[in-house]
Amino acid sequence: MPRVKLSSLTKIRSDAIQRVLAFGSLVIMIIFFSIASENFLTIANVNGILLATTVNGVLALGATFVIITGGIDLSVGTMMTVSAVATGIIITNWELPIWLGIIVGILTGTAGGALNGWLIARLKIPPFIATLGTLYIAKGLALVASGLKPIYFNDTPRFNEIAMGSIIPVLEIPNIVLIFFFVSFLAHLLLTKTTFGRYTFALGSNEEAARLSGVNVDKWKIWVYVFGGATAGLAGVLISARLNSAQPSLGMGYELEAIAAVVIGGTSLRGGEGKIIGTVIGALVISTLTNGLRVLSVPQEWQTVVTGTIVVLAVYLDIVRRKREAVSSARQTSGEK
Repeated sequence: MPRVKLSSLTKIRSDAIQRVLAFGSLVIMIIFFSIASENFLTIANVNGILLATTVNGVLALGATFVIITGGIDLSVGTMMTVSAVATGIIITNWELPIWLGIIVGILTGTAGGALNGWLIARLKIPPFIATLGTLYIAKGLALVASGLKPIYFNDTPRFNEIAMGSIIPVLEIPNIVLIFFFVSFLAHLLLTKTTFGRYTFALGSNEEAARLSGVNVDKWKIWVYVFGGATAGLAGVLISARLNSAQPSLGMGYELEAIAAVVIGGTSLRGGEGKIIGTVIGALVISTLTNGLRVLSVPQEWQTVVTGTIVVLAVYLDIVRRKREAVSSARQTSGEK
């Protein structure tokens, strides 16, 4: 019994170490950029960092669930775009109520997630291929539906206030930031306190074992992608409200930043492990790094290089962590024998 407990504690420490490293990196970056530039810690710039975190962060919340199952979703960026366009069509083109546009936008992303789940769970198409296909489908639909032109919300200023207004004017924190942290809290509860969350981990840890224990694997896998699509739909509504327009060409590349935030936050690409708090930290790391490099006038291309390097390092640390866990588990097993 003591050995089993030791193995569990080792795994817990291993998971926690990667999140601590991510948080430590965030703190170090804040200190470095604050020293390097007096403009970094201004209220305006901090708000800029938080704003940059929100949309990518919401996408990353859904991606966390998908990656915990051992899957991947490359379509979230363009699903966000087509959801934004759907919102614009309802509110601007058809002049219907804002609340209806928000619902349609979220449902559009949800439908895209359901399609992904059906292709992967029912047709057994590998997640990478299935979501790569729906990435281009969503991109094409966004361009067709918008007529290749942005859709503006100039006649509905209240829509922009959903994102850029502030219910706490004293702190000058935009609503979109509060929405992101609130949705993050709900996602944390969903992952840690519900049957849905338990089955999400079960699918990623050992899908066949979950199937043999009576779990309807295909059903729950579809629901995981549905949730990922819903967060993409919400991100589409938020980014269109923030920009006061639905840009049909926007979205490509967002899926990579979302995945990067998840990986940096300690969620394993092999599945079975992950925390929402880690994803939030990962999203903050990316936006803080990008903002800090911009403040220091580092060229855009080098910002991309640095971000890519950090993602590779995060994946490498995950591989090292997995190997150490395997060695520890093997030693425990041999010791018991």
